[in-house]
Amino acid sequence: MAGVGKLLKQAQKMQKQMEAVQAQLSEQILEVSSGGGAISIKINGQGEFQSFKIDPEFLKEDAEFVEETLLSAVQEAAAKAKETSEEALGAVTGGMGGFPGLM
Repeated sequence: MAGVGKLLKQAQKMQKQMEAVQAQLSEQILEVSSGGGAISIKINGQGEFQSFKIDPEFLKEDAEFVEETLLSAVQEAAAKAKETSEEALGAVTGGMGGFPGLM
């Protein structure tokens, strides 16, 4: 049973490392801009949106164009946050992301 104890300690160590990485991700701010800087979005590494800024002049454009540009910016920000999170957590798990309950 010594092998089980060692495995449990490794799992606990990995859990602590993952918690530390998640805390770092919550503090890491990513910025995405779209429409030539007309829209700026800040999102943290955990995918929580922090702020949106829209140039007031951009709002004078066609509503459909503004909506498409905003949607594109949001999608890009979410993808960037996901990628950042997956890279950081992958470094901890060594790409073993198949543990039930951990991911």
